[in-house]
Amino acid sequence: MSEDRLLLVSCCAPCSCAVIRHLAQTGRSFAVLFYNPNIRPVEEYEKRRDENKRVCERYDVPFIELEYDPDRWCDAIQGLENEPERGARCDVCFYLRLHRACQYAKEHGFDAVTSVLGVSRYKDFDQVNRAGQKASDACGIPYLPINWRKNGLEVLRQALVKELDLYAQNYCGCHPR
Repeated sequence: MSEDRLLLVSCCAPCSCAVIRHLAQTGRSFAVLFYNPNIRPVEEYEKRRDENKRVCERYDVPFIELEYDPDRWCDAIQGLENEPERGARCDVCFYLRLHRACQYAKEHGFDAVTSVLGVSRYKDFDQVNRAGQKASDACGIPYLPINWRKNGLEVLRQALVKELDLYAQNYCGCHPR
């Protein structure tokens, strides 16, 4: 990783807490971006946002919340509502979110984007990275496909979830059926 300014896309505090702590402790210049129009209902969105913000405050990391627009997400995934986890709906969802993150990064002087969208064992890391690269190509800003599950970060993540008593949701964000 270069020492340029990094934008970290976060879906929730349990997935991002170890990465936030790691980057903060290494002195990395970064901010956390919360853009999750896929999370419904709004009460769930607010819980996840607030927990993510709490972790950022603990490690003195800037927290950026973009617009909450679930209608945009619903329009984007129209016709894919019954796709399985890791299916075509996830391709569209990851791209929508990472494209918006890359746009924001470029407009606000960040040098690269990375994400924790592939941290969960329920997500396909390569699927996230394909969407990130596609968004990067469209916006002209680098996407860094860092595997945040490695180098002890998964063990640290699990410990921090308990230590910080983080709210851990039981679904990714797409409205449960």
